[in-house]
Formats: sequence, structure tokens, C-alpha cells
Amino acid sequence: MNILFFITPKADCAFIHADCSLRQAIEKMEYHKYTAIPILDDRGRYIGTLTEGDLLRIIKDRYDLSLRDAEEIRLSAIPRRWKMDPVNINCDIEDLIQTSMRQNFVPVVDDENVFIGIITRKAIIQYCYEQFKKYRDELKALKQAKEAAEQKVSGKGPKKENAK
Repeated sequence: MNILFFITPKADCAFIHADCSLRQAIEKMEYHKYTAIPILDDRGRYIGTLTEGDLLRIIKDRYDLSLRDAEEIRLSAIPRRWKMDPVNINCDIEDLIQTSMRQNFVPVVDDENVFIGIITRKAIIQYCYEQFKKYRDELKALKQAKEAAEQKVSGKGPKKENAK
């Protein structure tokens, strides 16, 4: 299966540039209600993900931080605790699922590491759930057909429930 089935394109998801300020990052994450946001360089290449935890740690370490001070702090100065791996647009579904188990969303990049969009873990779980329901229904239909065929071969009619 092609992973493009799951993608939220770059035009439809929020991201920040590495040269934006801490304040800009906080405001964008708050506005979009994101807990993590992709970081791109000036050529649109994915370079990492900023999380709420990263923000909390820098604010804690600089306890006298004001919003005005936050305008002066560049994202490149904020250490990130986790490395959020992107997947290549040509990866297979198994790689996508493996990567999504470690992070809430998976950034998608092209062969030159240019950011294309994200795939959310929710989209992957929704797809897996729909596949599960489809296979469950198919299995149920096969089981019913097998029971009907066995009854026909044995000459017995369909099973009747005991009336109470």
C-alpha cells in the first residue's frame, strides 16, 4: 500500500522554521492545538520536531523567561529530547507503522529530505481498524457459509434455538 493514502499534505499542516523564535513556536502550537510540530530549514527540509516537553524544559531552565524574552530565543537554541524520525515518501507500510509506534505523527520527506507532510498515528490506527472490521465480517460470512454447507451435506436443517 502506498503511504500517500495516509498523508496530511504540507499545505494542510502547521510547521515552523528553524529561525523562528520560541514565542512564535509557542503561539503556533497553541493556535493549532499541537503537542509537537515539525521544524523545517529555509529550503523546506525537515530537520526535527519540537515538542511541548522541549518548550517546558527550556522555560523551566530559564525561570525568569517572559514572552518578550521568548522573542529573542531561536529554536536552534532549544535542545530537543527526542529525535522524531521522518519516513521517505517511498517507504513501505511496515516502516511507517514501526515509526508511528514511537511518535504521534510521522513527518514524510522526499529523496532530498524536503518536507511533504505528516501522517498521524490516528490515521494509521483508523485504517487498521477499518481493515479489521472488513476481515472480521468476511470471516463471519465464511463461517456461516461453511456451517450451511455442512448442514446441507449432513442432511440436517439449520440449527434452531430452543424456545423457552
